[in-house]
Amino acid sequence: MSVATPAVLADAFPRSTVRNAVLVVGGAAFVGLAAQVAVPLPWTPVPVTGQTFAVLLTAAALGTWRGVASMLVYALMGVVGVPWFAGGSSAFQGGALVVSFGYIIGFIAAAAIVGHLAERGATRTALRTAGLMVLGNLVIYSIGVLWLAAAIDVSLARAIELGAQPFLLGDALKVALAAGLFPMAWRAVDRFQSK
Repeated sequence: MSVATPAVLADAFPRSTVRNAVLVVGGAAFVGLAAQVAVPLPWTPVPVTGQTFAVLLTAAALGTWRGVASMLVYALMGVVGVPWFAGGSSAFQGGALVVSFGYIIGFIAAAAIVGHLAERGATRTALRTAGLMVLGNLVIYSIGVLWLAAAIDVSLARAIELGAQPFLLGDALKVALAAGLFPMAWRAVDRFQSK
């Protein structure tokens, strides 16, 4: 009897409503934990965190609907006051949304795109995984930088200097790491399913 090839890594194991709920909440918690690895930079209001890496891994591993649901849980819990955004903050500071909230919105959009493409095999090879992660980062930056520009009333060029450029080297390292992790994970799944 042949086993159907899973669309994403989360589908490599039997599905259930409880399991899906655990994956969604677990994905949100993973991003929340990664956000606590935050290094403030003195020249920008946006810290270096592990969030984008966690978002893209979650979306690629869970697929579209579970990835988006995880990011919605993450965003909504931050809006209601759970202090799991970067450095233990929530969505509001001084009665206004934090200047980096655009990146959180970007997480939701990126999860939709990355999850959708992952379901179509975009995490099967290192090169395709790298391309997927770059695309996901671009989606996050495009929304985050636009929000930042409006939030602190600077030009788009200045917002790119503050909200994208300082993070490019770190993101390149994260892309390389993901490009190695996913193909290895798929090989392990393939070995497990062939037994």
